[in-house]
Amino acid sequence: MTKARLETFSDGVVAILITIMVLELKMPQGHSWASLWAPDVRVALFTYLLSFVNIAIYWNNHHHMLHAAHRVNGTVLWANTHLLLWLSFIPFSTRWLEESDFAPVPTAIYAIVLFVAGLAAGLLQASLIRVNGRDSTLARATGADYKGKISFVLTGAAIPLSLWRPMLGITLLVVVSLMWLIPDSRVERTLAE
Repeated sequence: MTKARLETFSDGVVAILITIMVLELKMPQGHSWASLWAPDVRVALFTYLLSFVNIAIYWNNHHHMLHAAHRVNGTVLWANTHLLLWLSFIPFSTRWLEESDFAPVPTAIYAIVLFVAGLAAGLLQASLIRVNGRDSTLARATGADYKGKISFVLTGAAIPLSLWRPMLGITLLVVVSLMWLIPDSRVERTLAE
């Protein structure tokens, strides 16, 4: 399989996930601006936005990883499929989080999904580095990957925190998302060298 085919398949899955989430958004119970600010609509929009941003972050990082790689193999294909599996749970966990109004268990499940998706992304990155070499563009760009490690620890901490104080867990997940919204130019900078 070529790298382009892997990217196309992954892009299609991500597009479907975002479509599923937007189709599940609750409609306001009215026709005024105020109806957009009703508590249930606010929660739905917030959870959608948080999940959309997380999927977009994974999509962007996926693009950068594959852009820096030259070869893929069977291990990379399975690592990529593993990542897509966990990303496909985001619409489910988003909907449960929204409908529960941030109850402890749904919030912890949402954090677990994001945690395991982060683990899967790390495995994909390691697989790509293994097949492309320790001196590859991706290996040089990621280096020690402190940003990835910090976000992994914070997302992991959000799981038990969500069971104790769900909004603190959500806050931690928002912080991790904001960390990744800051453009990560490691791959682009390395490619330009």
